[in-house]
Amino acid sequence: MIYARLIAGLLVISLTAVMTAAGGQVTVDDFKSGPEQRWRFFADTVMGGRSTGQVVFKTGGGAYAKLTGDVTTANNGGFIQIRRELTSVPADTQGVRLVVRGNGERYFVHLRTSGTILPWQYYQAGFATTSGWREVRLPLAGFERSGRFLGKTPKASSLKSIGIVAFGRDHKADVEIREVGFY
Repeated sequence: MIYARLIAGLLVISLTAVMTAAGGQVTVDDFKSGPEQRWRFFADTVMGGRSTGQVVFKTGGGAYAKLTGDVTTANNGGFIQIRRELTSVPADTQGVRLVVRGNGERYFVHLRTSGTILPWQYYQAGFATTSGWREVRLPLAGFERSGRFLGKTPKASSLKSIGIVAFGRDHKADVEIREVGFY
């Protein structure tokens, strides 16, 4: 118990130092080392859907996560995603920062908070992809809640997980994520 508190405290100090050093940015993941230990792949098959996909991690120099698959709305489905739990997010966080490229489709970031108790609850913001790497900034105030029983805007202090999602329509997913973080 004491060790867990000590480690949690060191993580907060480390994140604060990284945020200060990076001009107000915190990198949650750059996929360079062991991302498969932090990120999980999900598809709508957990709820009867028929979408298929996978995530492949390229580690080392030029590292990234590649989410690919076929998203189908058949049988009330319509998503594939990778998700990572969050341990601590600075309270003054204004938004999510990504470095991405893809096949020109629109993808989404899903945030879960201490208030998103049911599996289908989340906050969502979309982003477009291009064939070249680009930085995307998504302000927390721009995230939309999945239902009216959630607060209007997610609070940084309550964030529990972040997901990169191909969602909501029939399409081929192909998105690469080089960095995930907050600003």
